[in-house]
Amino acid sequence: MSTKDFIEKDFYKVLGVPKDATEAEIKKAYRKLAREFHPDANKGNAKAEERFKEISEANDVLGDPKKRKEYDDARALFGNGGFRPGPGAGGSFNFDLGDLFGGAGNTTTQGGGFGGGIGDVFGGLFNRGGTGATRTQPRRGQDIDTEVTLSFTEAIEGATVPLRMSSQSPCKACSGTGDKNGTPRVCPTCVGTGQVARGSGGGFSLTDPCPDCKGRGLIAEHACAECKGSGRAKSSRTMQVRIPAGVTDGQRIRLRGKGAPGERGGPAGDLYVVVHVGEHPVFGRKDDNLTVTVPVTFAEAALGGEVRVPTLGGPAVTLKLPPGTPNGRTMRARGKGAVRKDGTRGDLLVTVEVCVPKDVSGKARDALEAYREATAGEDPRAELFEAAKGD
Repeated sequence: MSTKDFIEKDFYKVLGVPKDATEAEIKKAYRKLAREFHPDANKGNAKAEERFKEISEANDVLGDPKKRKEYDDARALFGNGGFRPGPGAGGSFNFDLGDLFGGAGNTTTQGGGFGGGIGDVFGGLFNRGGTGATRTQPRRGQDIDTEVTLSFTEAIEGATVPLRMSSQSPCKACSGTGDKNGTPRVCPTCVGTGQVARGSGGGFSLTDPCPDCKGRGLIAEHACAECKGSGRAKSSRTMQVRIPAGVTDGQRIRLRGKGAPGERGGPAGDLYVVVHVGEHPVFGRKDDNLTVTVPVTFAEAALGGEVRVPTLGGPAVTLKLPPGTPNGRTMRARGKGAVRKDGTRGDLLVTVEVCVPKDVSGKARDALEAYREATAGEDPRAELFEAAKGD
């Protein structure tokens, strides 16, 4: 995403929350929209996929308090893409966007993360003239977006997966110079900075990438045949990536410095991995807890007893049913759930499902007939009808 796009995009509007929304409200809005527009729920729907990317992008900024403050400060300064000077042309600013927009790197490959540098805009904000120094700037590598699908168990326990990625990296044929002889010259238009000033009136100027060198600061006299003078070439690589335990479906993980290599000593970009999690035939998930439904007999529910319950990847646990356990009651097996960020585990929530036999014969039928006669005076629906009369 370019600096201009970052400033002009209204991430609050994307998530449908007010600007003073709490972290909990932002998280809730993101989860709701992510479920609605998730690619797995909208197969072949390009608009839904694009919407999901916008939602993930907005959450990546607003869901991080530091990034959110930087975003709010940037929009307060620039408004909807236009500079808003404070009192006096030489005013100073108290915020630092360097962490979010470090370097002068490339844009993202698939919309994830931020390249470029808003610091570049600040550098040319006040038109005070340059120092005349001739230098070329390091360039940050591209951020890369990719996806990985994990099984339910892998998501809970964590997994190391191979990822094959394609990105732009320094051209090997010309060592990233863009010149087949390895001797590019400094761009005379931008004097090696990769930027040119654009007047905005009122004594101020903003900067744009140099149109002659495309922001590189260098011009190849003899363009490399492999990269056509750009200094960058497409490359593929496979790397082993560790996905932490406890990730959720749709979660976006940032791996710093694992993106495309930088140029002229610039830092590498970041790798963003969107995780898709498969379903399990027995277990479900609710936040940090796992869920399971366990069938029990009528006798176990009525008289009480002990039932064995399976756990994910571990030995079964035994839960004690109290007499008179109703259908749908949920009990808790502590420490048998998903892994939390602090390394502890959530719980296993066990829901009881009382099974009614389809066919009853012999002694079982005689026993039930005797039970019906013994409880003939009880009416389980009495309170229901009394309550119905209340209105």
